[in-house]
Amino acid sequence: MVKLIRDFAAHPGVKQLGPGLVTGAADDDPSGIATYSQAGAQFGFNMLWTVVFTYPLMVGIQMVSARIGCITGRGLAANIKSVFPRSVLYGIVGLLLFANTINIAADIAAMGQAMRLLVGGSAHLYSVIFGLTCLVLQVFLRYERYVGYLKWLTLALLSYVAVVFTTHVPWAEAVRQLAFPTLALDRDTILTIAAVFGTTISPYLFFWQAAQEMEDLRAHSARTGGGGVVLPHAQQVARQHLRRIRWDTYLGMGFSNAIAFFIILSAAVTLHRAGITNIETSAQAAEALRPLGGPVTFLLFSLGIMGTGMLAVPVLAGSAAYAVTESFDWKTGLDMRVHEAKEFYAIIAFATVGGVLLNFTSLDPIRALLWSADINCVIAVPIMAVMLRLGTDPAVMGPFAIRSRLRNLGWVATALMGMTAGAMFVAM
Repeated sequence: MVKLIRDFAAHPGVKQLGPGLVTGAADDDPSGIATYSQAGAQFGFNMLWTVVFTYPLMVGIQMVSARIGCITGRGLAANIKSVFPRSVLYGIVGLLLFANTINIAADIAAMGQAMRLLVGGSAHLYSVIFGLTCLVLQVFLRYERYVGYLKWLTLALLSYVAVVFTTHVPWAEAVRQLAFPTLALDRDTILTIAAVFGTTISPYLFFWQAAQEMEDLRAHSARTGGGGVVLPHAQQVARQHLRRIRWDTYLGMGFSNAIAFFIILSAAVTLHRAGITNIETSAQAAEALRPLGGPVTFLLFSLGIMGTGMLAVPVLAGSAAYAVTESFDWKTGLDMRVHEAKEFYAIIAFATVGGVLLNFTSLDPIRALLWSADINCVIAVPIMAVMLRLGTDPAVMGPFAIRSRLRNLGWVATALMGMTAGAMFVAM
């Protein structure tokens, strides 16, 4: 078995998976798990359609961000700065930093609570340990090794696939309600759909995937004697990168939404059927599953919360750091050491430690989760519009400006997110 896993990891096709896979997996963070658990607990199988519906939209917009990072060799903030007024840049980056810090607080709190459920003790102490571990790994590990660890952490999400197979699923009923959901268009339904959309299509994922494409180019340049300097692509080389991005993004987002599907499904067949329809945190979902699904289901769900948190917290902190440092032309990148990019790592520390400290204030982590979800849903719309403007601009993308099919898919995703945000405000 060990040899099989090692051979699988060494396969050239698997080695090419990176930014798309890690970005997609980071989308299923503890906050996302809580959202999907609530959707399944409250509406049963009737919310399964949401993660199927958002898949092409998520692929389209993430592919735009990845292409921008790959073709320009710069992150999103640097590209926004080159085209748009500073007021647009600072407004977007400020909201991103705020939302990410709040999201980190909610994720770290969920990880601490999950550990307390498993072994007892202080959830606050475990939160500090998790937060500091994420920070130390991000600061002191070299980029290529760090990304390798993040790839392995994506396997933690498979625990939610295993959860489904520890319980009885009426597949015929699930498929029927997936295809023909029965939903009343009331306040709770609208808010839940908005939460799922906002959790699935989140701004921090745009910044992270673009930045990781840039980091991969730097790493490749360093390995091939370019000293880490990103040079303009030759046509054939660029096409090879874009093909890899396409499949990486298809698979990464597919993995993300498949896990979300299984989380909703597991909550539907356990919590919803038992009449438990109000789940506010991922740890609460795990605790509720203990008497319903048995100890194995509870263990898998809890371990998944901690594993996904260890994956998502660095992505949240890192995406904020890329955005802020690019805005001020500071040195940026996980491939640099601390003394080479002090400001970059200071932002990572600020976001991570800030998230930990928020758990020691009177801030309600549930309210914090709702704030971050609301902010993400709102700021995703202008960021997506800005990305599409950049991606279609030949002055930015040269001959690799996105074409009509991807452009149209991106605008459809932007319009739907805008309508979702509007409906959310009306419902609230």
